[in-house]
Amino acid sequence: MTIPVKQLSDPAVRDFVAALNANDQAALTEAMTPDVTMSDDGSERNVQEWLDREVFGSRGHMEVESESNGGLGLVANYRNDTWGEMRTKWLFTVGGGKIARFETGQA
Repeated sequence: MTIPVKQLSDPAVRDFVAALNANDQAALTEAMTPDVTMSDDGSERNVQEWLDREVFGSRGHMEVESESNGGLGLVANYRNDTWGEMRTKWLFTVGGGKIARFETGQA
């Protein structure tokens, strides 16, 4: 069972997931703070390089299975053309109504 993006609890997370799934780089940039940070499997990454490789260059897409922590924590099936599909966890930090940090990794 997946949660439709429009039903995600946190508006900033909802905007992030909707933009990622639409492969809309402008909307995803707008959903994040200018100084956004992130980690992947515990390693700090350059956000733009990661997005270019894992999302925009490989058609990344999230299907959210569950949320926690008021909608700031997600478990999702994430797929892209590079890695196929995997079960992932996401933790978001929101500042000023935008994503200030996200951490992802295999669930």
